[in-house]
Amino acid sequence: QVVLVESGGGVVQAGGILKLSCTTSERVSSFAAMAWFRQVTGKEREQVAAMNRGGDAYAAYSLKDRFRISRDDKKNTLDLQGRSLKPEDTDTYYCATRREGETGFDHWGQGTQVTVSA
Repeated sequence: QVVLVESGGGVVQAGGILKLSCTTSERVSSFAAMAWFRQVTGKEREQVAAMNRGGDAYAAYSLKDRFRISRDDKKNTLDLQGRSLKPEDTDTYYCATRREGETGFDHWGQGTQVTVSA
């Protein structure tokens, strides 16, 4: 069972930057895809960005101008960088992975809280 640990959350001022990191217990290249999601209790979970094994990156259309996903194969981390943060970016951010043959992201970290203060 893969273990995913998110870090980097906290309080950020509106307009500021954010860098989250997800450390995995397995090689990041072993996953078919990895992604960052965010969710506030009571709201629908939203995929922020994703990356496949080949390194192709995807970001949600409404977020692609402010969020960027990257991967470090040596450190086995998946990072998410955000800029020009807004109060509505306040959420718990989760890292998730999908293995080859799986249809969805079935492995999740515990999440890291990000609060954007106005």
